[in-house]
Amino acid sequence: MDVRIEPTWKERLETEFEKDYFVKLTEFVRQEYHTKTVFPPARLIFNAFEHTPFDNVKVVILGQDPYHNIGQAHGLSFSVNDGIQQPPSLVNIFKEIQDDLQIPVPVSGNLTRWADQGVLLLNASLTVVAHQANSHQGKGWEEFTDAAIKKLADEREHLVFLLWGSYAQKKSIFIHPQKHLILKAPHPSPLSVYRGFFGCKHFSKTNEYLKANGMEPIRW
Repeated sequence: MDVRIEPTWKERLETEFEKDYFVKLTEFVRQEYHTKTVFPPARLIFNAFEHTPFDNVKVVILGQDPYHNIGQAHGLSFSVNDGIQQPPSLVNIFKEIQDDLQIPVPVSGNLTRWADQGVLLLNASLTVVAHQANSHQGKGWEEFTDAAIKKLADEREHLVFLLWGSYAQKKSIFIHPQKHLILKAPHPSPLSVYRGFFGCKHFSKTNEYLKANGMEPIRW
């Protein structure tokens, strides 16, 4: 099966494309795009991989599924297109960065600039039906994105995994704490942000770890 995905990722993940679950997932997703409004636009399904090739990854931020309102999702977790109102979780992420690193809150919620610096903004599910959160959960995407996380955890060293909320934190079973930095906090949504996301200082801790391991810090 020919999947259009960034070449370094295609090389690591092409065995997934031949598996039964992925063949079924592809058929399901194609049918959904034909019959419903699905986000992100089909050409941006693998956008996170496009902007952050395998060898460029320094940081992984895991989300659950894409935003499901019109114009928001463009294939990067927590990110929205330019000109789109910032969702509450993203507002809280920017507040924590401002408090942690004294960086002013940006006008745009587009995080492509993070992705291009090596922050893999990966959702567990890569597609969603309009206005139906989690509508493509359990269809096979999680198996595929878990494979991507495992590849990074096994083949790379000194990555930072930012795991916000219980869903993302379950992925820590794939990550070797001796090889990587795992930072956990509650999800930045308004429901849980005051339980420890505010004040977690994950952004300064990430940059300290990257510098200690000879890498350029992220310009958050």
